[in-house]
Amino acid sequence: MIKAGIIGATGYAGAELVRLLTGHKEVDVCWLGSRSYIDKKYASVYGNMFQIVEGTCFDDNLEALVNEADVVFTATPQGFLASLLKEEYLQKAKFIDLSADYRLKDVRVYEAWYHMEHKSPQFLKEAVYGLCEVNREQIKRARLIANPGCYTTCSILTAYPLVKEGLIDASTLIIDAKSGTSGAGRGAKAANLFCEVNENMKAYGVTTHRHTPEIEEQLGYAAGSEIKISFTPHLAPMNRGILVTEYASLVRNADGSLPSAETLRRAYEKYYADEPFIRLLDDGTCPETKWVETSNYTDIGFRIDERTGRVVMMGALDNLVKGAAGQAVQNMNLLFGRKETEGLALAPVFP
Repeated sequence: MIKAGIIGATGYAGAELVRLLTGHKEVDVCWLGSRSYIDKKYASVYGNMFQIVEGTCFDDNLEALVNEADVVFTATPQGFLASLLKEEYLQKAKFIDLSADYRLKDVRVYEAWYHMEHKSPQFLKEAVYGLCEVNREQIKRARLIANPGCYTTCSILTAYPLVKEGLIDASTLIIDAKSGTSGAGRGAKAANLFCEVNENMKAYGVTTHRHTPEIEEQLGYAAGSEIKISFTPHLAPMNRGILVTEYASLVRNADGSLPSAETLRRAYEKYYADEPFIRLLDDGTCPETKWVETSNYTDIGFRIDERTGRVVMMGALDNLVKGAAGQAVQNMNLLFGRKETEGLALAPVFP
């Protein structure tokens, strides 16, 4: 059995980790860390876990935790793990960090976008970006996984094959993204009150959202050069889900014609045909957040706009599962040589 500890177990992403790991045949959750609920029964915080999780919440003592756990999940705000991680901890346990602390390789970019000093930049080089469909082999050998965010996972996976194959001009990429309110976390914020969110839709972080450099960095690797994108997120009046609609100019063939839909589909199939959690939808079908809710799937579709010479790429995932906890479990399975789908082979809930 894999002994797993969770720091931040009472946030939304942490709670989703608990839910998924209770259904994993080869995991024993040995530590439920929550600074806000120390010594309280976990099921008193999340009533859905009544008679399922009997444990009590501990503190966030990493020094003690690494002596008990094989893997530590940190579902914590930016800066938490970076301020505490030590080499001796990495020698005792593997870490899967759900924050952005180790996602960006350039510490200057991290500090500029997150407005804080990075306390352990010495680990940035070895941290592996935990997008399983792209970095599977590197993940298997890692000690420290930077678990991607929800917007970034959906945005990158939706465009990756076309960028990698040079079928689109990556410098023209525009990403319009929507998220359910759980993406903002469980903390009390006036902007996330029911009366503020219900029957409302709004853009935020326009030109300044912190996931922008993460998407640029990863798609830049695919393109083989630095790229800049336009990324605009929106808050949608729903609990869960990410929906991205991405636009880019197609690279024309030598004769001036546009690549065909068949060519684009073959590119997607080249990278995703054997991926257990990516569903390439039938021609003409657009993804919907309801089709992936509570699952680890990413649904992808596309349409060519012959009139403008652009392609419209669309992706949908559950921000708390494939966009956070499910991806973290997928990474854990790879780290420990388990079946990649273990604990994650869940059909989406509908309605």
